[in-house]
Amino acid sequence: MFSHEFVRNAYLAGTMIALACGTVGWFAVLRAQVFAGDALSHVAFVGAIAAATIGVDERIGLFALTLALAAAIATFGRAGGADDTVIGIVFAWILGIGILLITILATSAQGGNGVTTVNTLFGSIYSLTTGGSVLAAGIGLGVVGATYAISRPLLFSTFDSELAQLRGIPTRLLAAGFLGLLAIVTAEATQAVGALLLLGLLAAPAGAAHRLTARPYRGIALSAGFAVAATWSGLALSYVIPSLPPSSAIIAFAAAFYALAATYAFARG
Repeated sequence: MFSHEFVRNAYLAGTMIALACGTVGWFAVLRAQVFAGDALSHVAFVGAIAAATIGVDERIGLFALTLALAAAIATFGRAGGADDTVIGIVFAWILGIGILLITILATSAQGGNGVTTVNTLFGSIYSLTTGGSVLAAGIGLGVVGATYAISRPLLFSTFDSELAQLRGIPTRLLAAGFLGLLAIVTAEATQAVGALLLLGLLAAPAGAAHRLTARPYRGIALSAGFAVAATWSGLALSYVIPSLPPSSAIIAFAAAFYALAATYAFARG
């Protein structure tokens, strides 16, 4: 299996993307910002379609629009965080823009853009080039490092924002920074598992970890481990069964980990 370059590229990029999703996803579940991740995944989809419409690299659209909308959510949300009202407005607005762009693409003569639409929705991890996989791995590793760098003050501000402010912690800046990291993970992971399935890789491993332990760093490690295990297992299964999309297999394993963790937690009482 690993004699194929596309498989090696998928595992390299997928491993680091999964680590980032598991790490950031644990905080997203803790901070009740999973809905923000869902909204940003749709923003990433629209960004890729917008880039295809004007004829530029889809990664430019993915990152530019996702980061811009994350900044908007942080600006208009409460205390720099993800406000459900603001997220809902962004969600509705971006879906309307997406429908418009898809209509434009459907009537255009650029046939390749249809492939961009499908790949962005469902992921295309096996199509990553060596350069693309190295870039994705680097971005994922950078997000993990940045998240760990702010983890202590972020935990403090999450559990007691008022006390954190009294201690001089810039809670609003931290909240905005976390949304920025969530946006980067969303934009990068969209290329691997797609905008429609990304939420599963963000939420399921993190949710499983939260069901198993209340200790923060142990939970983060479990969440990252579950995400990587789901990615490795999904890639292996999709290679054995070529008709099975890798993104679907990855999310199926992630959901299975959550189901097992929830069952164990329930049985343990």
